[in-house]
Amino acid sequence: MGLMSGTSLDGVDAALVAIADPHAVELLAFHQHPFAPDDRAAMLRVITEGNVRDIALLHAILGEVFGRAAHAVIEQHGVSRSDVSFVACHGQTVWHEPGRATLQLGNPAVIAELLGIRVVSDFRSRDVAAGGQGAPLVPVADVMLFGRSEGGRVLLNVGGMANFTWVPQRGASRGVVACDTGPGVAVIDAVTRLVDPTARFDEDGVRARRGTAVKEVIDELLTHPWFRQPPPKSTGRELFGEVYARELVAAVRDAKPRATDDDCVATATQLTVESIVRHLVEWVPADRGADLVISGGGARNPTLLAALQSRSALPARLFDDVFFDGDAKEAVAFAYLGWLTLHGRTGNVPAATGASGPRVLGTITPAGPNET
Repeated sequence: MGLMSGTSLDGVDAALVAIADPHAVELLAFHQHPFAPDDRAAMLRVITEGNVRDIALLHAILGEVFGRAAHAVIEQHGVSRSDVSFVACHGQTVWHEPGRATLQLGNPAVIAELLGIRVVSDFRSRDVAAGGQGAPLVPVADVMLFGRSEGGRVLLNVGGMANFTWVPQRGASRGVVACDTGPGVAVIDAVTRLVDPTARFDEDGVRARRGTAVKEVIDELLTHPWFRQPPPKSTGRELFGEVYARELVAAVRDAKPRATDDDCVATATQLTVESIVRHLVEWVPADRGADLVISGGGARNPTLLAALQSRSALPARLFDDVFFDGDAKEAVAFAYLGWLTLHGRTGNVPAATGASGPRVLGTITPAGPNET
């Protein structure tokens, strides 16, 4: 079982998978467990201004949320918990300072007690301790599971933040390039909520499609030093969060006094597109036989997806059309990372994170008493 909660703060993705060997993963069941509004508000509060008590309480609360999400998948698929070898839980990132510290909440002891299943968690810390960014970690799954046997492939995930992995050939990490590209949907969602507090996100990209992006604002935002850094690099809400969204809206209204709310959302959307495209152009080697496979919440935004496909120099397809439900991809990837941990295999790709070498990732919490 893989559990993933990303920077979009939408909820928990839970994937039940069968792993036969290092090159084969089968998705058996998938469930998306949305966060309750109070839990989501608590996460945002902890990220922006939380104290030690807030962090400790949220750690326990999220352990219960992750446990319930895993239980829902087990019930849906009709399997016995004794048949589930382990739960791999990424946790909810509340602080990510690349190269120095990273913190994911969701107490694994609580999950183990609720489910009676051993838990693998805290995947990022060891990579950081080895001098890495602690992210991205999905590249090991991209390399081993989702690359092509012949020809290169770009795996692009547009979650809260956006990231890509260039895989020259499946199963070989030599030549891999991977990094975050900046905001995915997190800034788009935050801008949408600013202009319309009743909306959680720009559903179907309607606002972005109606609006007009303000190019000079995008050009100015892309001068930020982070965008010019070479891989490996990663980022999060510490840089591209609610404060950044407010600054973007203010910049749009300053540059275009009669800007509409939809213009603000369109600008945020185009910022995501432009930052992704620039990274792919600069860092992906030329390969005429390569393709682009897109997953993440951004792939469900038709306006964002169409813009990416129109700008891509590579033939672009949805992850859904090549493998399985793209929303499950990162949860499956962390199930795979948990499997690597339990088998004593390395889970980071140093070229992607900047770590001093390969490391076995994660911490193992023994099974609890099998009580719900």
